[in-house]
Amino acid sequence: MRIRFTKMQGAGNDFVVLDETRGPLGLSEAQYRFLGDRHFGVGADQILSVRPSPAEGVDFQYVIHNADGGEVEQCGNGARCFMRFVRERGLTTKDAVRVQTLSGVIEPRMGADGRVTVDMGAPVFEPARVPFDTAGLDPQPEGDWQAWRLALDTHADSPIVTLGVLSMGNPHAVQIVADVEAAPVASQGPLIEHHPRFPQRVNAGFMQVLDRSHIKLRVFERGAGETLACGTGACAAVVAGIRFGLLDSRVDVQTHGGVLTIEWAGGGAPVRMTGPAVTVFEGDIEVPEAS
Repeated sequence: MRIRFTKMQGAGNDFVVLDETRGPLGLSEAQYRFLGDRHFGVGADQILSVRPSPAEGVDFQYVIHNADGGEVEQCGNGARCFMRFVRERGLTTKDAVRVQTLSGVIEPRMGADGRVTVDMGAPVFEPARVPFDTAGLDPQPEGDWQAWRLALDTHADSPIVTLGVLSMGNPHAVQIVADVEAAPVASQGPLIEHHPRFPQRVNAGFMQVLDRSHIKLRVFERGAGETLACGTGACAAVVAGIRFGLLDSRVDVQTHGGVLTIEWAGGGAPVRMTGPAVTVFEGDIEVPEAS
């Protein structure tokens, strides 16, 4: 099967984007893995599918698969690329669209400067909705919130990390580090992602606070490993930092792929993320038939 694709990136978080507005491609998990493979396929952190509106009051459906082939609830950097894609392809003339994801409706908006702002919805803090198993754990008060101390394995000398846990439509565990470049992302990231306390796995964020309006961030993404940027991870880190009393309501997040601007007024207010969205190239690829 030969399919058309567009390669895009948002702050270095890269995507294969598929136009399924005329009909579903019906790809299998293995075929999504093939597209995400950097040696045998196109190569991407996630594969994004643009599908027709599933309901009244919604412009499009946005379906996300990680490079491991698994479907996930949300991808913030991908949402910005989604907006640019539907505009560049002439699928809409609107400056803002309502998009259905697995975790709810989001609203990307194209700015005059070419950057895209996405209303990511309100953060979720209830552990059961993340989901995060807190049985037998004692919350540690931090600011107007709490943090959780977790041993990363069962050995006596296991690393113990202190995490802020929340959902931005997908689960995140954020820890504060003194130096993000020296943080043990490669070693701790997989242990946090697969920790049994997170039944749907989790994205592991490592945040260095520079001042009240600037942080540095690295994220080990669920199903993708460390990426150059993670939009929902940036949102989660800023929300955690605000609730810990460390950050103001507007924060620039420096990732390895670029800068994202995150705004949150607190409480049940939505988180807004602004950043770049770039088309890299387009092409066709022969996808192996599903076995």
